Amino acid sequence: MPIATVNPANGETLKTYEALSPEEIERRLALAARAFDSYRTTTFFDRARLLQRAADLLEADAPDIARVMTTEMGKPVAAARAEALKCVKTMRWYAEHASRLLADEHPAESDVTDSGAVRAHVRYRPLGPVLAVMPWNFPLWQVVRFAAPALMAGNVGLLKHASNVPQMALYLEDLFHRAGFPEGCFQTLLIGSGAVEGILRDERVVAATLTGSEPAGRSVASIAGDEVKKTVLELGGSDPYVVLPSADVAKAAKTAVTARVQNNGQSCIAAKRFIVHESVFEEFREVFVSGMRELRVGDPLDEGTDVGPLSSEQGRTDLEELVDDAVESGATVLCGGQRPKDFADRGWFYEPTVIADVTPEMRIHQEETFGPVATLYRVADLDEAIAVANDTPFGLSSNLWTRDEDEIERFVRDSQAGGVFVNGMTASHPALPFGGAKRSGYGRELSDQGIKEFCNITTVWIGA
Repeated sequence: MPIATVNPANGETLKTYEALSPEEIERRLALAARAFDSYRTTTFFDRARLLQRAADLLEADAPDIARVMTTEMGKPVAAARAEALKCVKTMRWYAEHASRLLADEHPAESDVTDSGAVRAHVRYRPLGPVLAVMPWNFPLWQVVRFAAPALMAGNVGLLKHASNVPQMALYLEDLFHRAGFPEGCFQTLLIGSGAVEGILRDERVVAATLTGSEPAGRSVASIAGDEVKKTVLELGGSDPYVVLPSADVAKAAKTAVTARVQNNGQSCIAAKRFIVHESVFEEFREVFVSGMRELRVGDPLDEGTDVGPLSSEQGRTDLEELVDDAVESGATVLCGGQRPKDFADRGWFYEPTVIADVTPEMRIHQEETFGPVATLYRVADLDEAIAVANDTPFGLSSNLWTRDEDEIERFVRDSQAGGVFVNGMTASHPALPFGGAKRSGYGRELSDQGIKEFCNITTVWIGA
């Protein structure tokens, strides 16, 4: 399979690249091992200086690199700029806070006196070269939220990016190089998926992180498990968006539009299943469907575009199959449900779509919809809302709209997800842990939890 930039707005192949040879892969693995041997001894101050420089460079590059991102994977250019600036924020946050997050931890003397220690503490030490297998949908953000904490912890990174975003992958390697990181601290591997196993089994690679599909996660986790190597997985999501009677329904419905179509609907943490109490269902439906209809579908390089194309022809086909299956089984299309007529002969566009009357036997009830398609459910009470919200193999995040504190506490207690966002849409932030439950993966990124995932948590015991 070629490693190429194909513009999803028109299907044009812009650039192609040769995959790395086995000899070049070996050279890069050896370079990563040598880089780690020296980089791990650098200070937090030194690492922070380099990461701050990378943030400054990315901030300056943001307008130009956003256009490259848009031509590679199709997101509206305004969203691409916002993604770049979010990466800048996260780099700066870890540069500022890593030394505190990874400071030695000292238990109370009274807690360790019976261990025979004069003193004892916990130290966080880097693991080594970490392989990052990353997706195309947030081609900067997904990488930076791994790389920033990993580099600040003293690890080095090997990036296997999605094959449809090679320019973004090469840009990231160049960014860290220009920032002054020692050679080999962050390398991009232009390889196909078939080369991942050999790299992950190499003894110089100590751990892996993957954001992507459930099958990809299973494969990486299986290989890493066989080699007894640490993994962090962030996989799919089918996030519920629950609206109860006390909510600001108009605000919930307007926010729901953004929550569903962010990144052209191609986001693991996008709300996908909208579960609304029957007493406010009609009000929500009217505002939500109207908002979805009003979205502007078009050229993602146009600043006025709300929804661009899906990233690939196969991605659109997969989405169409889910919608067609639901309709054939009795679901009702409230808006959308087809390719836009204005783009019938070019690009991989799909109309913003809302589907109601969804039943459990439909594929769309259980499978992730990776595109601008929402399913709408009517429920009688909180108990039914929670049951529908949890009726999915995924558990990445969840949303609840209510002003009732008891309902909030109940939902937080019973939601089978890694995040609960109340009266707002799911979003990631460097200070808050991010990750899922069930088939959405395990481990956490961001915050202190994320930076510690790839650390050797070391007990230091000192006797008399």
